[in-house]
Amino acid sequence: MHVKKDDNVIVITGKDKGKKGRVIAAYPRENRVLIEGVNIVKKHSRPSQQNPQGGIIEQEAPIHVSNVMLVDPKSGKPTRVGYKVLDNGKKVRIARKSGEVID
Repeated sequence: MHVKKDDNVIVITGKDKGKKGRVIAAYPRENRVLIEGVNIVKKHSRPSQQNPQGGIIEQEAPIHVSNVMLVDPKSGKPTRVGYKVLDNGKKVRIARKSGEVID
C-alpha cells in the first residue's frame, strides 16, 4: 500500500472528495484505510459499561485506498508515491510531484 499510519492524505473521489485527513489505521489485507474526519457513519449502540446511555454514535468507517492520495509535503497538493533506494541501502517513499522524501 502507498499510505501508512499517520500519513496526511486527501480524498480524491466519493462523497468526501477534497477532504484532507490523517490516516488513523491501515488495513492492507482489505486495501482500506481509516481517515480522521472522513466517511463518518452513524452507528446504533446498545447501552454498555462504557456507554451506559447507548444511542447513536458517529464514527469513521474505512475507505478504499485507491480513493486517497498522499499530500505532497512541499506544496500540500495530492501526489503519487514513488520508491527510491538511498545510498545507505534504505528504501524510502518519495513524492512524485516534488521529489521530496516522505519517510
